[in-house]
Amino acid sequence: MTKIEIDSKSGFCFGVVNAIKKAEEELAKGGILYCLGDIVHNNIEVDRLSRMGLITINHEEFAKLKNARVLLRAHGEPPSTYETAKENNITIIDASCPVVLRLQKRIKTKYEIEINNQSEAQVVIYGKIGHAEVNGLMGQTNSEAIIIEKKQDLEKLDFKRNICLFSQTTKPLDGFQEIIDLIQSKMEDGASFEYFDTICRQVSNRIPNIKEFASTHDLIFFVAGEKSSNGKVLFAEAKKYNPNSFFVTTPDDIDPSLLREGLSIGICGATSTPTWQMEEVKERIEKYKNDFVLQA
Repeated sequence: MTKIEIDSKSGFCFGVVNAIKKAEEELAKGGILYCLGDIVHNNIEVDRLSRMGLITINHEEFAKLKNARVLLRAHGEPPSTYETAKENNITIIDASCPVVLRLQKRIKTKYEIEINNQSEAQVVIYGKIGHAEVNGLMGQTNSEAIIIEKKQDLEKLDFKRNICLFSQTTKPLDGFQEIIDLIQSKMEDGASFEYFDTICRQVSNRIPNIKEFASTHDLIFFVAGEKSSNGKVLFAEAKKYNPNSFFVTTPDDIDPSLLREGLSIGICGATSTPTWQMEEVKERIEKYKNDFVLQA
């Protein structure tokens, strides 16, 4: 008998749930509502909200808006965005994740302390260059922070000077620990190194969960949008622990020839994957089961 299970720990994180809820509430009031950037890195969910009236714009378009309502997604924004909103009489519906906002405040406070002390300390962010959250974090330091995306980027640092390390909230814990260990090993006498674990556990815990979930099924369908950085990371983990893992964006991506009678099939996804999207994949698999007898 074929078993199909949706991972109960997959799907939207709190920040994304909150942003989408705010968008739906504002759209229900009527009128035009803009969103600065994709509300979530999932084209299908973006299209759903677009059909409800949400208009996605980029920063260049945002700068030209006046007298409008704009929703800020969970990733957070730099101070310049709020300044533009004030100048152009834009009403901000702020759906920035509270975890991200706390991190922004910590980085801003640390940066200002170092500036006031006329310190030469380097504020360093472990994160993905160009990622929306990282752009917002950089804004807290007048874009003076140094971004470390991988260990090869450590050559950007001066180990004779003090270093203060933070992390993008969605980075993996093991990657962050590797960066910490490498910096510690390179620090020179007289320079101090301090680091702050600012990784969101709701997101970081997805990796050990995906490992466990993937390894307990014969076949895995990982559901995510092609733009999702988190999706790429989690799918790689699923593939590592279960080679029979397949990335799908819609039910149409499912290859029926993969299905066999008696398989244990797992369906999981990224922090940007809505539950309804995983349920659609499950329904398609069940339809295939009912339309034809699975091969033995």
